[in-house]
Amino acid sequence: MDEGIRVARKRLLQMHFESGVGHIGGNLSCLDALVLLHRERLAESDRFILSKGHAAGALYVALWSVGKLRDSDLSQFHRDDTLLPGHPPPSGVDGVLFATGSLGHGLSLAAGTALALKLQKAKGQVYCLTSDGEWQEGSTWEALIFAAHRRLANLTVLIDHNQLQGFGRTDAVASMSPLWSKLAGFDVDLSIVDGHDLSAIRTALDRESSTLRIIVLETRKGNGVSFMQDRMEWHYLPMQADQYRQAVEDIDNLWSDGDAQS
Repeated sequence: MDEGIRVARKRLLQMHFESGVGHIGGNLSCLDALVLLHRERLAESDRFILSKGHAAGALYVALWSVGKLRDSDLSQFHRDDTLLPGHPPPSGVDGVLFATGSLGHGLSLAAGTALALKLQKAKGQVYCLTSDGEWQEGSTWEALIFAAHRRLANLTVLIDHNQLQGFGRTDAVASMSPLWSKLAGFDVDLSIVDGHDLSAIRTALDRESSTLRIIVLETRKGNGVSFMQDRMEWHYLPMQADQYRQAVEDIDNLWSDGDAQS
């Protein structure tokens, strides 16, 4: 069990509660992967692009976990004149390359960045996290066609596959289920793993590949919090005080019960 993940989940909950904003469910679904990536994988020459911009809170906590942001920065999340708005800003945060959150644009930015590095024969891996709902966007598929054609082995795409989006389940809004069967039709290295199992994510990241790598993270919206898990409304809702206390208790109980994955 990874104590750092427990700390990160609780810090995310605290930040969202104190700021009084929502988007908690989709932050909890991708937080484990983002923290692992920043703590264990991103080298100085690597780049990370959060296409799923409304999960900015998870990215900020991941950056906080490696010392790139301070507690005082997180305390200003989503406030007036903040360094840390609800979607990643265009400048001012070490580790944030682009303003994102208009869904469907992040993979194009990541593919262009990866191609630039390849043409320059420069070191560095580009990592991009998308939502599963984003794959209903035509621009995402255009970026995939481009990246696969260019055989961008220096690009790794992670998909937060929690199966929920703003207006319902992804298979009810615009079904492509299973998404990975469509992705497998491209010349890519494809893995499907439990997005809350750190060992499984590490194994997928460690795979050697001569082309674009895609890792589908099977996740749960609101992961670890009993009343949020797999509930669409936690795409939006902020927490009340009693809900915040329950959420923190749920996270602590996961570790005391030995259910958290390492």
